Amino acid sequence: MTSAVKRYVGTAVNRVEDLRILTGTGRYVDDVLPTGTLHAAFVRSQVAHGRIVKVDVEGARGAQGVIAVFTGQEIEDLVLGPGAHGLGSDSLMPSPQPAYTVLCTDKVRLVGDPIVMIVAESRHLAEDACELVQVDIDQLPAVATAAAALDPSSPLIFDDLAENVIKRAAPVKFGDVEKVFASADRVISAHIDMHRHQNVPMEGRGIVADFDPSTGDLTVTTGTRRLHLVRTILAERLGLDPARVHVRAGDIGGAFGSKFASSREELSVALASKVLGRPVKWTEDRSENLLFSGQAREESWDVEAAVSNEGDILGLRVAMIRDSGAYPGVGPLLDRLFERILPGPYKIQAYSFESISVITNKATYIAYRAPWAGETFLRERMFDLAARELGLEPLQVRMRNVVKRDEPPFDMITGQSLVSVTNRESLERITELVDFAEFRRLQTQARAEGRLVGVGVATYVEASPGPRPKDGTPLGAEQAWIRLDADGTVVLTTGQMPHGQSIQTALSQIVADEMGVTLEQVRVEYGDTDTAPAGATGGSRSASFAGGAALVASRELRQNVLNAAAEILEASPEDLDIVRGMVGVKGVPGSAISLAQLVQSAAPATSSDAESRFESVINYTGGEGGWSSGTHCAIVEIDAETGATKVNRWIVVDDCGVVINPAVVNGQIRGAVAQAIGAVLLEHSVYDDEGQFLTGSFMDYLLPTADDIPEIEIHHVESVLLDADVNFRGIGEGGMVVGPSALCGAIEDALSHLGVRVYEQYLPPTRILELMGTIEPERRP
Repeated sequence: MTSAVKRYVGTAVNRVEDLRILTGTGRYVDDVLPTGTLHAAFVRSQVAHGRIVKVDVEGARGAQGVIAVFTGQEIEDLVLGPGAHGLGSDSLMPSPQPAYTVLCTDKVRLVGDPIVMIVAESRHLAEDACELVQVDIDQLPAVATAAAALDPSSPLIFDDLAENVIKRAAPVKFGDVEKVFASADRVISAHIDMHRHQNVPMEGRGIVADFDPSTGDLTVTTGTRRLHLVRTILAERLGLDPARVHVRAGDIGGAFGSKFASSREELSVALASKVLGRPVKWTEDRSENLLFSGQAREESWDVEAAVSNEGDILGLRVAMIRDSGAYPGVGPLLDRLFERILPGPYKIQAYSFESISVITNKATYIAYRAPWAGETFLRERMFDLAARELGLEPLQVRMRNVVKRDEPPFDMITGQSLVSVTNRESLERITELVDFAEFRRLQTQARAEGRLVGVGVATYVEASPGPRPKDGTPLGAEQAWIRLDADGTVVLTTGQMPHGQSIQTALSQIVADEMGVTLEQVRVEYGDTDTAPAGATGGSRSASFAGGAALVASRELRQNVLNAAAEILEASPEDLDIVRGMVGVKGVPGSAISLAQLVQSAAPATSSDAESRFESVINYTGGEGGWSSGTHCAIVEIDAETGATKVNRWIVVDDCGVVINPAVVNGQIRGAVAQAIGAVLLEHSVYDDEGQFLTGSFMDYLLPTADDIPEIEIHHVESVLLDADVNFRGIGEGGMVVGPSALCGAIEDALSHLGVRVYEQYLPPTRILELMGTIEPERRP
């Protein structure tokens, strides 16, 4: 991919065509409003838990500008069900599944639960009418914590379940756990917490639904990562032929794991359009986004580590509790992945894992940039805690335990192949970039001056896509459609949904490099169920799967082009080449013709034959895959008076396989590190004991600013390439996987001489002062 990278870096972005490649051709929801569009707003619960006694909407029905009012029961009378609401894949959920409705009919289960939808001539009028709806709720005690959910005396959130548990994962063991723990010099135990925080994309959810009664077609413009899944859900729930449902999306303003499919509100809006025969729009405001769109993390672990006095981490026992929020979400589906990759790149000999996911009166657990990241956090915390107890340098404990490429074990204890991991190399590179001996000298000097400085290191592996299973099972599937148009433009159609990752740029570079054309001759199309294949955007799979599909499809099309040119130029295909969109005999520049000329000259008797000759459809299954991996190092200083942490330096050494575009890769790394810093120092989704949400605006839910983020130094190690052709691996989540571990390790290191040990991820100034003993610990919700 070197030539494509060079072409991109050397090209100034100063033309509309360039901007199209970089930012896509999508449209915002506000740009596609049909004439006569109505606007929706929702009446939401103000209590966390209760039974609905009465809903009086008569005042709202007669309000100015109101076209329709839909109660929860009226919605249920019109939709088909039960079926998927937001996750979009009820079949993947654990059984038994709780029953619930699109809008609330019998109970409310969290603050913000939607009860009534108002459709009016404007959003302002719809919201005014919401104030006229009277909802009588018999309030029930809130189940606001995982501990409360497991308490048999707590009220049931779903009456059709026997307990407030959505899933219990059976304990699993790898290796001889009992023997390893019995032979260990010591066993280190800890309870570790990861707090609740959330995605906060630049734009919230949004939809314009436009049903045409004359044709039975429903056209939906929405912000989603899964267009075809949205179409399936809407068709099933609204009783429509899927061929009559057209879902489109353009620039969706970020997601970070949200916007997976169709939410309860979006389904309601589509129904309203079908009933009224007019277009209806709803855009989530920031308060709704923070309150109800979904939240993440909030997991805790009881962990035991079997260790030797020399610093070998021999075995782990892990019991996890996850707070999954009020409604079924993605959390319980992560247990298997969490379980399989928790040992990471280390020589752990035995390991046991069990988990439970509970239901509480909080927002639903959804994916957030690396939703499995807790496995790295608890593992790297235990390595730091073990090093402290043993009086060893945390970095050296990692170096002692990390696998070596040419020495066994070649697999995790869970069976995952480690053949391509480069964690030892990235750790070694960190030691070259940071003089740890000199840092310890300066740290001693700083402490004598009353200053608190610390360094933290953490390493990770990420299955993006991961190595191909030994039994040959494909890693997944991704389609790509590619064609050569009559004007010489190469058009790639992908099922990916760009939302800030520069997918268009990366795919354009791959196509341009393989086809021998310029970036200006490539167009990437996406975002329309009528014209694009189904795809799955998420899990850092875009580079590996969509990039692989683009590469294979481009090579097939290129060969078709060379075969066609060989007939016209009367030469062997092996003697031809394509350079900057011109195909000709190698070494004979005067023989070259443009791709547009080729298409026109090679046109057979029927247009369908011509189209098939210059098209390729590929179903790519992931090749041999491989791990993304890396090591991060954070250096901090803590203000002893205020408890504020300042990150002075952040060093990244990563491995994402073949780098398609350095600027894009480094941008993804920096963005993830910024979110990691925010997660540790600032961001926290807080509920009180009554289930009231306390961080519903940016006055309370704090985000990092440019002033909080240091210059991030990025380095890459040479990757181990497993596949003959496709060695692109995802990198967008790595900083969020490992960053919190590195930062918490640095904070603990800064305070270690005070006897401080860190057992949680959220470390704002007040918590730092509590750990230092400067102030008394507060009771927290």
